[in-house]
Amino acid sequence: MIDEIEILDKLTDLLNAHNEWLLIHQTGKTFSLQKNEIEVEQNRDKILFSFLDEKGFQTWRIVEAEFKAEKVSLKLTRNFGKEETFIELIPRTKAEMLGEAVELARLEKANKIAQFLVLETKNTKLKRVELNKENGRFAQIILENKLGKQTAVLSDVSDSLTPEILLSSAIIWLRNLQQRKRNPINEVCILSEKRVFGNLRKLHACFRDVWKQKIKLKEISQKAAKGEKDVKIIDAKSLQIKDLWKQKPTKLKLAEKLELGGISKEIIKLAPKEIDYLFTKNGETLRYLGLPFLRVRKVFDEEKAWFGVDKTRRILNEDSYEGFYEFFENIKKYRRFDSPNKQHIFYRDSPEAWLESILQENIKALDSNLILSPIYNQFRTSRDKIDLLALRKDGRLVIIELKVSQDREMIFQAVDYWRKIELQRQKGILNKAKIFGDKEIADKPTIIYLVAPTLSFHPSFNFLAKTISEEIEIYRFDLNEKWREDLKVLGRKNI
Repeated sequence: MIDEIEILDKLTDLLNAHNEWLLIHQTGKTFSLQKNEIEVEQNRDKILFSFLDEKGFQTWRIVEAEFKAEKVSLKLTRNFGKEETFIELIPRTKAEMLGEAVELARLEKANKIAQFLVLETKNTKLKRVELNKENGRFAQIILENKLGKQTAVLSDVSDSLTPEILLSSAIIWLRNLQQRKRNPINEVCILSEKRVFGNLRKLHACFRDVWKQKIKLKEISQKAAKGEKDVKIIDAKSLQIKDLWKQKPTKLKLAEKLELGGISKEIIKLAPKEIDYLFTKNGETLRYLGLPFLRVRKVFDEEKAWFGVDKTRRILNEDSYEGFYEFFENIKKYRRFDSPNKQHIFYRDSPEAWLESILQENIKALDSNLILSPIYNQFRTSRDKIDLLALRKDGRLVIIELKVSQDREMIFQAVDYWRKIELQRQKGILNKAKIFGDKEIADKPTIIYLVAPTLSFHPSFNFLAKTISEEIEIYRFDLNEKWREDLKVLGRKNI
């Protein structure tokens, strides 16, 4: 049991002592928050912690708290413990000092892992250990045996990296190691802790066999990363795609039975073609060409709404109606292809959701054979959100992944969605849920469409695509750069 009163008092005192804070999410993302953008309150026997980030205003329950000087580490949960996250709060004045301390801590962790590997592997010496130059979140370790053969090991020392990032980084590093003139290395081992290893292994199953031999996976106990003596490294046999279908599928979460509240219905009337909506766990979110601008929540069975973009938000009531209509007119002014200011946040923010809104209105602009799921924007696989889910006229299910800026992990993110959706399809769950109404989903594998403006595909895209099993049917769609004005498909290729 945590001491709720002690934590509440300490946290309240600290928050009041500084006007600006740096919030560090477990993914490594950071957000600068004003004191009034963080709320802490006690609700019966729970401490609720609320803050503003790119997903809007969020409320979590504090289950663990650690205070070191003016740094606060919090373990948060919500949705009855089904969701869990870790964050850190640092006064902004200490952010630069924090960066140096974090790098030293990661390097120390990398060295402990390297020392353990040397002890575990006979007749081996440590050749090199360093953090990757891009962001310092990986340990890159080179070992050498008595015959001079070198082995490469990659491990996450930031406790924040996804399976997609781990795999793409290992592949790119391997490419560089293979090109060395002296002592080229032809395989990389990823050491991963248990919380990531399961999903990492499932995604690895979707590789071609030749790449499964080049990228090896091993599970390392959490204690190993802390330099404990009772560590274990577990070798796991590579999975095949057919092994994935033996897994238990996650529960399908659909919100098709929910109805929009009165506030949302009235706001949508202002621009019915441009405004769409999403049902969230706490209420409804309205979007103008993909830009979230209004959130509706029920508080004690009464609807309340907040409007705003980025970190600014105001409650919608009689005193703020005039401000809301002025705000909405500005969205209409700047959220358009011929915006008078393309640096404005209303134009720049949520570009992928903007592209999604265009395709939602006319999915046939991408492919004339597609039918969009009427509940696509409420479809969830685990904690992930698929950009678009469609059905071809031949009954084949199609996952559509959208990007408007370069993302090296794009193809791995799509493949991870694919294996989750394909499991749901094979178990008959999707047909039973009638996500396409009365239309039946064919008993054929799901297809992936990767969609982006031509210049937004990462330079390594084609190389990384070659690692994926030929069992997975993937198409690349190149769009014109002026897709906001008039979307056109410039090219389609089966990769």
